[in-house]
Amino acid sequence: MFSNFKGNANCAVTALLAVSPDAELLLADGMRVHGMLKAKLRDSVYLPMAAMSIARLASLERQEEVVTKTKEIYDWIKKEHPFLTSAEDSSFCALLALSEKSVEELVAEAEACYRFLTEHTRYPKNSVQSLSYVLALYDGKPEEKCEKVIELYDTLKARGLKYGTNYELPMLGILAMTSNNYEALAEELTEVSTWLSKQKGFGLWGSVSVRQRLMFAGMLLQEQEGQKEVSETALIQSSIATVVAQQAAMISVMAATSAAATSASS
Repeated sequence: MFSNFKGNANCAVTALLAVSPDAELLLADGMRVHGMLKAKLRDSVYLPMAAMSIARLASLERQEEVVTKTKEIYDWIKKEHPFLTSAEDSSFCALLALSEKSVEELVAEAEACYRFLTEHTRYPKNSVQSLSYVLALYDGKPEEKCEKVIELYDTLKARGLKYGTNYELPMLGILAMTSNNYEALAEELTEVSTWLSKQKGFGLWGSVSVRQRLMFAGMLLQEQEGQKEVSETALIQSSIATVVAQQAAMISVMAATSAAATSASS
């Protein structure tokens, strides 16, 4: 009755099951992984989504290893950022643990991205931490990855597109990592956002803000942009990271939804 699978994660989990070739097996596997995660981390509304991601993306033989790796990453990040790190970060850590990179590599890259972004931008620190997780999943020097995000943000701003700097940031990181032409991307974002504005719930009287609508437009464009990698090898190497990063963006949306619901109830 009080399972977090019935909370904010319900809609996202239901969607995952709807597109699964074997929904019953995936749900059973996800609930088993959820139990493993709860044994190491405090349960929250975000943990079921992380469990489902692990169940979907990690082989049965590797799932216990991923759960253990999740705990190691969380402990490390909690030590570095005790006041910023909370329950939602445990889910991000689970997604990071799916990467083939070592715990040391992931944490070092995330920390380097966090330091660079806090020094060179005014984005909220909590959002920067989430963005840093996403950037750590991709190859490349931390400074160069961060500069790409800043360049894309500035390109959008110059065209009058006010992209959000809260839970929308992880999606901006994905777009920056998978696109080669930011001017063209800005034009496409404008077109998709305009189309979305005419759809139910996304217009003037809808519940989705313009900044949120840009994030959803980015989600719709991301797969298309991912196909524009300069080489097939690069595409293959980035595909797993991109899937994981998409899940990270979804957890960010869930985090914002939870915060809004808590604020409304109080």
